Amino acid sequence: MAASAVEAGGERFRRQRQVLLLFVSMAGSLAGSESRRYSVAEETDRGFLIANVAQDLGLRAEELASRGAQVTSRGSRQPLQLHQRTGDLLLNEKLDREELCGPAEPCILHFQILLQNPLQFITNELQVIDVNDHCPVFFENEMQLKILESAPPGTVIPLGNAEDLDVGPNGLQNYTIAPSSHFHVLTRSRRDGRKFPELVLDKALDREQQPELSLTLTALDGGSPPRSGTARIHILVVDVNDNAPEFAQSLYEVQIPESSPINTVVVTVSASDSDAGTFGTVSYAFSHASEEILKTFKLNPITGEIRLKKKLDYEKIKSYRVEIEATDGGGLSGKGTAVIDVADVNDNAPELTLSSLTSPIPENAPETVVAIFRIRDRDSGDNGKTVCSIPDNLPFLLKPTFKNFYTLVTDGALDREARAEYNITITVSDLGTPRLTTRHHVEVQVSDVNDNAPAFSQAAYTLLVRENNSPGLLIGSVSASDRDAGANAQVTYSLLPPQQPQPDVAALVSVHADSGQLYALRALDYEALRAFEFGVRAADRGSPALSSEARVRVQLLDANDHAPAVLYPPANGSAACPELVPWWRWTATRARTPGCRSSCSRPRSPGCSACGRTAARCARRGR
Repeated sequence: MAASAVEAGGERFRRQRQVLLLFVSMAGSLAGSESRRYSVAEETDRGFLIANVAQDLGLRAEELASRGAQVTSRGSRQPLQLHQRTGDLLLNEKLDREELCGPAEPCILHFQILLQNPLQFITNELQVIDVNDHCPVFFENEMQLKILESAPPGTVIPLGNAEDLDVGPNGLQNYTIAPSSHFHVLTRSRRDGRKFPELVLDKALDREQQPELSLTLTALDGGSPPRSGTARIHILVVDVNDNAPEFAQSLYEVQIPESSPINTVVVTVSASDSDAGTFGTVSYAFSHASEEILKTFKLNPITGEIRLKKKLDYEKIKSYRVEIEATDGGGLSGKGTAVIDVADVNDNAPELTLSSLTSPIPENAPETVVAIFRIRDRDSGDNGKTVCSIPDNLPFLLKPTFKNFYTLVTDGALDREARAEYNITITVSDLGTPRLTTRHHVEVQVSDVNDNAPAFSQAAYTLLVRENNSPGLLIGSVSASDRDAGANAQVTYSLLPPQQPQPDVAALVSVHADSGQLYALRALDYEALRAFEFGVRAADRGSPALSSEARVRVQLLDANDHAPAVLYPPANGSAACPELVPWWRWTATRARTPGCRSSCSRPRSPGCSACGRTAARCARRGR
């Protein structure tokens, strides 16, 4: 019996962000369109066209591709595939209805059409239609019956039934028997719909005339053409033994945990016979047991103990119905039934299946869907309810979307300069005792956006340069850095246009675009220009580019590159009063008299600080 998936419900808030698996019925862009049911006959070849999803959804085929359409199904098998270019929903494998659904009818497979951009889920159903591909099969090809010769006409003897894996009209419909001189067969139905035969005695038996009979039991299904299966019935007519064994109770109902170890006693049945001697000795055996029951249980023929032969699995088979026959020494038998229910234990960890992952994510982007995944737990009850969480210290959120689907989204804009990579652990735990946990790791990269301008190491630089330098001399450098990455962090330098009345800086200095080194383009003259300023811009290569500016002041250092000069008298002798001045009366005192290169050297002479003629008069007074 196939295990059914039990959806988790309810919501709890805890210190960590934990989200219960909900039965969520989403509207709008999540739930999307109305559910549709498609159908296909089992055993249909792979590649069979089921429908055109694009037409059913009212979309163009190219829209399916642009929105990242995909088809998802429960479990690891994916029986369907979606052709994105055409919108055709195709069969991905041959389907066996009996394997998928067993006796359940109709056989429905649930699947979803997932559209990622924008996010939308469309629930659909695929009905797998039965075809008559199985014959009725008896559990026993030969049956041995012992019937008392004293049995009156109308006696009913239960027979082993056949099983047909097909359902509906293709399933088992009735039984016939041949020859029919002493018997006829009735077809009965159990509450679960299964049909079983009963042999009815029409005429009294006479062991002395005919101690044995051989019959052929045929099971027919309702297919077209019908299929059939047969079993041989060998009847021994026995002498009178007027008491058959009787069970203490006709129905034994027990429950056993699926984790029970092998050889555990499941139930002990008991029957008694009022006869004496061998006619009162009872032995036990399984009656018309299926192969699965024979592999799972063993029956002690003397004590009536039923023990486990192999481990149970609630997710595969939830209940067993075991028929037991108690037979006395005279060949008479009684029937008893044991219904063994398997109790679920928490033996399945939650499962997480990632449907999509987006990485890298641009920094500064608003709330962004990083991943879409679904979780399930094959256990039932609290064992199948799940809690999903991620660490608290990450800028991400978990959001339930549609049924057992979740989305992992950013909790606001990310900053690559603060953190460029995240390793997110998604933890899924069930509510069983003890809890079982599954962890899934998701790596998310953050891509750079040009959101940082280059920053100079200093707002202003001062450079000292001695005059008469050689052209092309390296006089200093500026430096800027950018916190971005790649081209967004590559810095180039350039000179800013001069501010009036500053000289044309581009004729004096240059800056290396990549290194920021500053060079003097020509020899500088302290007497002509003692200092000058200019601006430098640092720009990155982002789009659009970001930049910043710094100021650079260049101060020239004087070199002794000029000899003293006599201002008066002129060297051509054109002065009105030519005079000769002794060498000791003159000295170059540039500091005492601004702009004047000569002055009187006698400290007692008044007016010795004057220029030109005053200096000459000082000289005459001194004579």
